[in-house]
Amino acid sequence: MISTWATEALALLDDERARVGVTPLGEFPLPASWGVRLWLKDESAQPTGSLKHRLARALLADAIAAGRIVAGTTVVEATGGSMAVAQAYFAQLLGLPYIAVMPKKSSGEEVERLGGSYRHVDPPLAIYEEAEKLARAVGGHYVDHYTAAATVGWRGGSLADELFEQVTECPRWIVVGAGTGATAAAAGRRLRAGGLPGRLAVVDPENSAYFPGWASDAPDYSTGMPSRIEGIGRPRMEPGFVADLIDLVVPVPDAASVAAARWVRQVTGLPVGPATGTNLWGALEIIARMRAQGVRGDVVTLIGDAHPRHLRACHDDGWAESRGLDWRPYEKRMARLLEEHDAGGAMDRGSGR
Repeated sequence: MISTWATEALALLDDERARVGVTPLGEFPLPASWGVRLWLKDESAQPTGSLKHRLARALLADAIAAGRIVAGTTVVEATGGSMAVAQAYFAQLLGLPYIAVMPKKSSGEEVERLGGSYRHVDPPLAIYEEAEKLARAVGGHYVDHYTAAATVGWRGGSLADELFEQVTECPRWIVVGAGTGATAAAAGRRLRAGGLPGRLAVVDPENSAYFPGWASDAPDYSTGMPSRIEGIGRPRMEPGFVADLIDLVVPVPDAASVAAARWVRQVTGLPVGPATGTNLWGALEIIARMRAQGVRGDVVTLIGDAHPRHLRACHDDGWAESRGLDWRPYEKRMARLLEEHDAGGAMDRGSGR
């Protein structure tokens, strides 16, 4: 029987979702003559500023409903970046202690600001074992979001659920990146369950296992190398990546991700991260194929995050050059692709259509 605390905690999470409301779906300007519209679902409008917000909420809700998190449980996770911030936000909302075990290169300042704490571990791949050991030592719950994402229950709060309430007709393509793979799986299941004509594409950065693993039908594929694109790409095929739901995986060069992130900022004013650039680049490649085949329709992709820290990273020339990411050829390619531009103006960041 579920406890009073658990009932109240789940109600708090549901109330938070309702209070946040629907994130904007804005049109990215393309030439009207193309007969293709590109829509950006802006997850940077979430309270913690990223796509990870929904998944963090769903993961904690699952653990509470199953009794793995009870009143006073210390929540432990092996992660840095946006997922740590999102989990710390929800732990604070629920009055739970939170500890993020993260690589040394990750900053824990935002986690601390939200009432959590963090521990740095080296080498980076040791964070998973250390988080599991720490959770046992403090009698806490290790979220393990890469594994838990495979079976997460969204409680009506998935991006796919919300997106299909906003659109007037099914997009030709939905284009997303994959970290845990949970967002792609939710979109794919929604398309398949509804018998909808839309197709699902995953965009994948360099060093990630998802494209070669999907292409070779090897669920245990591993590259052993980390992605340079924050939030997406994994050195191994994660349990939440459901290859059978995916129609296409598009490999995207990291320098192209940087160039496209800069283009999104130019159009929207948002300091987006390179994962959003990966999304845009892949969406434009699919649109180019649609045009070549005379296919019209809508394409939807995501603004996964937007934060001033990206101004010191992918939007900074020195940062990109120091990492050997020459965005200029890809910037020129996008300019040529969009040279027929007649849509005019910045993207309308409306709440829907």
